[in-house]
Amino acid sequence: MASVDEPLYPIAVLIDELKNDDIQLRLNSIRRLSTIARALGEERTRKELIPFLSENNDDDDEVLLAMAEELGVFIPYVGGVEHAHVLLPPLETLCIVEETCVRDKAVESLCRIGSQMRESDLVDYFIPLVKRLAAGEWFTARVSACGLFHIAYPSAPDMLKTELRSIYSQLCQDDMPMVRRAAATNLGKFAATVEAAHLKTDIMSMFEDLTQDDQDSVRLLAVEGCAALGKLLEPQDCVSHILPVIVNFSQDKSWRVRYMVANQLYELCEAVGPEPTRTDLVPAYVRLLRDNEAEVRIAAAGKVTKFCRILNPELAIQHILPCVKELSSDSSQHVRSALASVIMGMAPVLGKDATIEQLLPIFLSLLKDEFPDVRLNIISKLDQVNQVIGIDLLSQSLLPAIVELAEDRHWRVRLAIIEYIPLLASQLGVGFFDDKLGALCMQWLQDKVYSIRDAAANNLKRLAEEFGPEWAMQHIVPQVLDMLNNPHYLYRMTVLRAISLLAPVMGPEITCSNLLPVIVTASKDRVPNIKFNVAKVLQSIISIVDQSVVEKTIRPSLVELAEDPDVDVRFFANRALQSIDHVMMSS
Repeated sequence: MASVDEPLYPIAVLIDELKNDDIQLRLNSIRRLSTIARALGEERTRKELIPFLSENNDDDDEVLLAMAEELGVFIPYVGGVEHAHVLLPPLETLCIVEETCVRDKAVESLCRIGSQMRESDLVDYFIPLVKRLAAGEWFTARVSACGLFHIAYPSAPDMLKTELRSIYSQLCQDDMPMVRRAAATNLGKFAATVEAAHLKTDIMSMFEDLTQDDQDSVRLLAVEGCAALGKLLEPQDCVSHILPVIVNFSQDKSWRVRYMVANQLYELCEAVGPEPTRTDLVPAYVRLLRDNEAEVRIAAAGKVTKFCRILNPELAIQHILPCVKELSSDSSQHVRSALASVIMGMAPVLGKDATIEQLLPIFLSLLKDEFPDVRLNIISKLDQVNQVIGIDLLSQSLLPAIVELAEDRHWRVRLAIIEYIPLLASQLGVGFFDDKLGALCMQWLQDKVYSIRDAAANNLKRLAEEFGPEWAMQHIVPQVLDMLNNPHYLYRMTVLRAISLLAPVMGPEITCSNLLPVIVTASKDRVPNIKFNVAKVLQSIISIVDQSVVEKTIRPSLVELAEDPDVDVRFFANRALQSIDHVMMSS
């Protein structure tokens, strides 16, 4: 008897749990749908489980969302593609619920199922579902319908295709702004499936309706459609249909629409081609760079280099540079920051002379900006300018500003400068570095902020790698070792960190003759933190130095530290001793 009842058991548990008051039980049950479907078999899943889910009127969005997601991958459990249509009714119900994320997931699952369905089933089941949703009384159904047309349309016979285009056109003029928004969002996807002949007529008339919508939220979605439609149309059609719309949108009364144009303008330029860009889009772009809304200027400023690349240098200097100068002293720090993040890329576009004459003064003013992010964005892209104007000019004009930033009161600015020092060093060369930046690198080892001191130690290692051990021995090591006499233990710890980083770069000879004696001396320090850091450093150099040095110098120091009264010192000393034993055993 038990074996007869067993197949009924999973569905019984499911039904019980789906009606349970505890949401977690209901959720677990939904997430186990595939397991239950496998237990029931394909036929019973189609005849019992799916109808049950269609009637399930759970009011919790989390449960409905999980159900919409599960059903999207359910084709194998209902008997494959030929039975895929049985999954449509429960998903159709979910397309009408109030919660947006549930509807979106149901539409996504329907698209996944529809893209696998046979053509005849699409005509018999999927297209009628799209038509029902599009004619739905609730706006939620009509919103969901907009996301399904691109799946339904390719398989429809000609008569139905005409009807689907007509239905979509009605959705673009729906009374509810939410439906028109959905129609605007999905227009690009739908247009990609429509034949070229209807693209210019039906789709463009829908697009024009949306671009003249009285709701700015619909118009700004139509801006996104501009780039998608522009890629589908021939260049000449793009110029006649899309270009006037973009130019109008760049002067839209809603700043949000203008913001979208500023964000999308580069893609739109690609769609219309170089000539219309120069004649029509440059004036539009200049208007956006001078917009009275800061958000629009931020979006436009962030695209300035990309836009200049499309133009020839003369046009960029004539039209865009004056705006860039204005933006560099904009009242909004975020506009200046957006400009600083891309302006360096303009140097290769404009060439050497224009960069020296026009851009360098702007770089300098941004390097001295009171807002740290603006300064950081300039520093991080210095190499792009160096390639154009050469190191001499760069050092004369920008170096004083960099030195000033190295002592900035904001520690993040100092940190950014440190991180770019090796890059600057490789660009400027040894002689220049020694003169101008060497002293700064030592100064940072005694900064009040730990992150700066740590970065300064890493910086010394990278400089030693760049300029070689001989240079480091002359210019870095003596000054670092002197700092071990600093009365403040935190600075002495930074020196130990620097030594541990420098040792692998300097090699075994310099490590044994110059660094090791200093470390051994530090093991006698009165501060436990220094002593256990000595143990760590000794452990790190075991692999660098010769075995005899380990036995003669390192082991005795560690043995002494292993008997220290402080528990942490003993722990790290013993760990280092174990490390020595391990190395000896493996060798």
